[in-house]
Amino acid sequence: MKENILSKNWWQRISVFGIVLLGLLVMACSNDDEDEDGGEVVVNAIYLQDVDSEVQDREVSFARLGQLLRLEGSGFTGMRRIYINGFETSFNPVYVSETSMLIRVSGDTPTIEAEEDVRNTIRLVKDNSEATIEFEIRSSAPGINKISHTLPNPGEEITVYGTGLIEVNRVVFPGDVEVTEGITFDEEDGEFFTVTVPEGVSEDGGSLYIESANGAAYSPSYFNVQDGVILNFDGMGELGEFGNTIRQDALISEPMGMGNVSQGNYVAHRPDSIEAFDAGRNRVSEVFTSGNESWRSQFTPFIPASTPLEEVAFQFDIYVPEPWSESGYLKILLINNFNGGEWAGGVYNYVPWIVEGEVEPFETEGWTTVTIPFTDFYLFNDGEEYTFDDVLQFRESANFKNFGIFFENSDFNLSDIPGYSSDVDFPSAETSVQVYTDNWRIVPSETPTVTDFPE
Repeated sequence: MKENILSKNWWQRISVFGIVLLGLLVMACSNDDEDEDGGEVVVNAIYLQDVDSEVQDREVSFARLGQLLRLEGSGFTGMRRIYINGFETSFNPVYVSETSMLIRVSGDTPTIEAEEDVRNTIRLVKDNSEATIEFEIRSSAPGINKISHTLPNPGEEITVYGTGLIEVNRVVFPGDVEVTEGITFDEEDGEFFTVTVPEGVSEDGGSLYIESANGAAYSPSYFNVQDGVILNFDGMGELGEFGNTIRQDALISEPMGMGNVSQGNYVAHRPDSIEAFDAGRNRVSEVFTSGNESWRSQFTPFIPASTPLEEVAFQFDIYVPEPWSESGYLKILLINNFNGGEWAGGVYNYVPWIVEGEVEPFETEGWTTVTIPFTDFYLFNDGEEYTFDDVLQFRESANFKNFGIFFENSDFNLSDIPGYSSDVDFPSAETSVQVYTDNWRIVPSETPTVTDFPE
C-alpha cells in the first residue's frame, strides 16, 4: 500500500512538471513571436539621409520623391509592408532593426494626386499590428535645364523648360528684377513655363530664380551674359574678312522672326548669291571672327580659367524659318585650322534635325538660343577633367585664332555623332535651307543649388 501511495505521488509530480514545462514552452514560443513581430510600432522621429549635405542625418517634417529616410522609434522588427501616400513602397529588411529602419520614397509615389485620406501619410504594416503617421510628401524639387532665348529684348516672352515647374508664381531675373504676374505654366506635366522679360535686367547676366508649388530653383547662370559676346555683327567683336568668308556687306538687317525677333545685323549661312548647296561638299560657306580677340582678357574676369569645363558653354541665337532635315549641318570651330568634314578635334558639328537617332525636321518660329557645353567639342569629350584654361591654351597656341562656323553639306554616319553607335548612313542631298545665326557668346553655365534646409 505504501508503494502505491509513492507511485501515485510520483506520477502527480511528473504531471505537474509536464504542465509547467508545457507552460514554459508556450511562453517561450510567445516570446519568440513577440521578438519576431517587434511589438507595437512607434515612430519618434524621421531623419533625411543626405550624403551630399553638411548635415547628413537631419530630422525633417517632410520629404521629396527619391529621398532616403531613416525612421527612429521602436517595434520595427517584423515589418511586412510600407505604404507612402497609399503607394506600396519597397524596402530592404537588412536595414531594419527594432529601433530604426531605412526607406526611400519612390519616384512613383503620388503626391497631390494621392487619395485625400492617405495623402501625406506613412503606413507601417506588420502581421499583428500596424501604425499610420502623418508626414508630408512633396514632389521632386523643380529643375531648369533650358531657356528658349537667353539674350532676349525686354518685353519679349521666353519659355523656360525643366521638371516640376508646377504653379510657378515668382521669377527673379539677374539684377533682382522680379516678376509675379503673367506667368503661364504647363499644368499637366510641369515641363515648362512662360514669362515676359522685364526692363532693367542686369547686363552682367546670371541665373533665373523661380518659386513654384514644388519649391524653388535656379537656371544655369547663362542668362543675359552680354560681356560674353564674341561677335554680334553690330559692333561687338570684329568680323573677319578674308578668303571666301562672308563679309559685312552680306549681313542682313531686315527684322525677321516672330516672338523673339532679330536684333540688328545677323548672318545668313547661305548667302543670297548661292541658290542651293550641292551634295557631298564641305565648307560651302564660312564666317569667322578676325582672330584679334583675346578670350583670356575678355572672359576670365567672370569665368576664371580654373573653372571646370563642364561649367562653360558656347551659345548662339538661331533662326530657321523653314523645316531643316536630311542634309547639312553647322561646324563650329575653336580655331581656323580645319578644312571641313572633321568629326574630331577642336570642333563641334551641330545637327539639330537628328533627335534620338532619328530624323526630325528642325525649324523655329522666332529666334532661339543654342547652348553647347565645351565638353561637347570633340577635343574635350573624352571624359577627362578639363578646365576653361585648356580651351584658352588651345586657342593661344594656334596660328590662326579665328573662331567661326562652316556650313557643311556632306555625308556622315550616325556613329560620327557622340553617343550613338548605330551604323546608319545619312547621305547628303542638294539643299536650299536657310539658317541664320547671331550673338555668338561664351557663357558660364553652372547652376546654383537650392536646398530645402540651409546649412
